[in-house]
Amino acid sequence: MINPDFVKSRLAGDHHQHFRDHHSEARVFQRRVLLSLLGVIVLLGLLLYRFYDLQIINHQDYATQSDRNRIQVRPVPPNRGLFYDVEGNILADNRAVQTLSLTVERINDVEATIETLGQWVEITDRDKENFYRGLKWRRRPYQAVPLKYNLDEEELARIAVNEYALSGVSIEGQLVRYYPYGALFAHVAGYVGRINEREQAAFDEAQQLSYAGTTSIGKIGLEREYEAVLHGEVGQEQIETDARGRVLRVVDSIAPIAGENLGLFLDLDLQQKALEVMDGRRGAVVALDVETGGVLAMLSSPSYDPNLFVTGISSKDYRALTTSRDLPMFNRSIQGRYPPGSTLKPMLGLGGLEYDTITPKSRVRDPGYYQLENDERLYRDWKQGGHGATVDLYQAIVESCDVFFYDLGFRMGVDKMHAFGELFGLGALTNIDIPSESPGLWPSREWKKRERGLNWYPGNSLNMSIGQGDVLTTPLQLAVMIATMARKGELIEPRLVRTVAGVPTVPVTRSVYEGEPEHWELVLRSMKDVVHSVRGTAQSINKDLDFTMSGKTGTAQVVGIAQDEEYDSEALSERNRDHALFVGYAPAEEPKIAVAVVIENGEKSSKAGQVAKEVMRAHLHNLEARGRGQ
Repeated sequence: MINPDFVKSRLAGDHHQHFRDHHSEARVFQRRVLLSLLGVIVLLGLLLYRFYDLQIINHQDYATQSDRNRIQVRPVPPNRGLFYDVEGNILADNRAVQTLSLTVERINDVEATIETLGQWVEITDRDKENFYRGLKWRRRPYQAVPLKYNLDEEELARIAVNEYALSGVSIEGQLVRYYPYGALFAHVAGYVGRINEREQAAFDEAQQLSYAGTTSIGKIGLEREYEAVLHGEVGQEQIETDARGRVLRVVDSIAPIAGENLGLFLDLDLQQKALEVMDGRRGAVVALDVETGGVLAMLSSPSYDPNLFVTGISSKDYRALTTSRDLPMFNRSIQGRYPPGSTLKPMLGLGGLEYDTITPKSRVRDPGYYQLENDERLYRDWKQGGHGATVDLYQAIVESCDVFFYDLGFRMGVDKMHAFGELFGLGALTNIDIPSESPGLWPSREWKKRERGLNWYPGNSLNMSIGQGDVLTTPLQLAVMIATMARKGELIEPRLVRTVAGVPTVPVTRSVYEGEPEHWELVLRSMKDVVHSVRGTAQSINKDLDFTMSGKTGTAQVVGIAQDEEYDSEALSERNRDHALFVGYAPAEEPKIAVAVVIENGEKSSKAGQVAKEVMRAHLHNLEARGRGQ
C-alpha cells in the first residue's frame, strides 16, 4: 500500500530540482578556468624568467662554477732522454723537484695570489717574469703554469698549511734536467732552458701539441742538436677536479713516450784528466778516437755550471757570465779561432812532397831569416842564427825550422797549399754533431780578392806556410787534421754521439789522400822524433814516457812584433803573449788517440805538449785496464 505522505514529498522534491540555476554554474566554471590559466601563465613566466636569469644574466657566474667541477684533459710531458759516457756514467740526468704552479682560470686575482704566496716562499722578479711569459703561450685551458721551481721542505710546509685558502694553487712533482758534473761537460752537453717567446712563435701546430705541458727545450750543445730525439712524445690524462682544482681521480690516460738516450764517445775519466792538467788555464783540449773519429774528450776552459739555466738563471748570475773577461760560455773547442802556428808544418811538408815542390833530400839555406827577391823585409826564424847551414824536411819538422817552410810556401804557392790543406779539413766545418761550430779560415787567392779586394802576394804565402797571417783554426780542426795524419790521409768526421737508443752511429769518411808510402814514412818519422829526438822541439816531455807518441809543437803570435825587435814576454801583458799549441797522437806505431791542445797566452809549446801527453797516457792506461789495449 502506497504512503500518501511519501508521494507528496517526492512531488515536492521534483518540483525544486526542476528550477536549477545553470547560468550561475557556468559563471563559476569560467572563473575557475580563468584562475587556472592565470596560474599557469604566472608559473610559466617564472620558469621563463629563471631560464633568462640562468642563461643571460648570470650565465658567466654559473658557467665558471660549472667549470670548477668537470672532466679536463691534462698533458703529461715525457721524460727527457739521458746522456751516458762510454763507460755508462750519466752525464745528463732528470731530477725530481717540487714546483709551485698556478691555474689562472681558478684564480680571481692572480697578482694578489702571487703577493700572498710571496709571504711564504721567495718569489723573485725573474720568477714572475717567466710566469707571465708562460701565460702568453698557447696552452690548454686550465693548464697549470709554473711559478717557482725546486721548493725546499720548509717552503713546501708553509704552502701545505695555507693551501686550503688558495684556489688554483698547486704543488706538482716534476722532472727537470740535471747535470751531475756541472761545468765539466757544459760546452758539449749544453743545457735546456725555458721555452721563450721566439721559440714558441716558431712552433708549428704539431710542435705546439708535442710541447704541451713542457716548459723547457734544448738551447745549445747536444741538448739542442738532438732535441727531436731527446724530447719524446707527450701523453695525456683525463682528470676530474673539484672546485679548488684538486684532482679527484684520473678517468683515463695515455702514457707519454720517453725520449731516446744518447751513448757518447766521451770518457768521464779522460775529461777529468784534461781539466786537471789544464790547471785552470784558458784554452781547449780535444781528443779523438783515431779509428772512429769519436770525441773522447772536449774541454773548453774556463767553463760554467749549466744547471743555472735549467729553470731560469738569475740576472746577477747571467751578467757575471756574460761580462767575464775569460768568456766562460764561449766554447773554445769549436768556436775559438787561433793561428795554428807550426802545427801545420808536417801536413804542408807532405803537400810539398805530393806536388814535387821538394824531395826528401831537398835542402834550404838557413841563416836565421828568409828574404824574397827585391824585398828588403826579413822573415825571421824563431831561432836566432838558424838551424844550420842547410836544412832538409826531416830536420825542418823535428826542429820546427821556419826558414825551410818560408821557402816551401813561396815555391808551393797559395793555390797548392790551399787545395792540400782542404784534404785535412782546414777552412771548413768538421760537421761535428753540435751546433755553432766555426769553420776557421784557410785563406785562398779568391778569398782575399773577395773579402778585401786585394791581390795575393808572396809574403802572404810565407806567413801561411808557418800557420800565421790570415790562417785561423779551431782546436777541433787541429784534432781532425792530426787524426787524419795518424790515419795516413783518411779524414773521418768527428762525432760525439756513439749510439742513439742503443743503435750505433756510422762513421763518415769525408776525404782520402793516399800519398806515396815513402813520403808518409818520412813525415811520420819526423813527427815521432819531435818528441823522442834530443833535437825535437817537444823533447822535454819525453822524460817519463811509457809509450811512444808523435806530434808537433806550435806557438802563435797574438800581437805583431816589429822586424827589428825580438819577442819580449816581460814587455807584454799576459793576454798579449803567444798562444801555446800542440797536436799529436799515440802510440806512434799504431795510433789510438789524437789530441790537440791550445793554451791561450801559454807561450811555451811544451806546456801544451805536457797536457797532451797526460791525456794520451790516461787514455792508453784506461784502454789497458778495460781490456781494449794492444
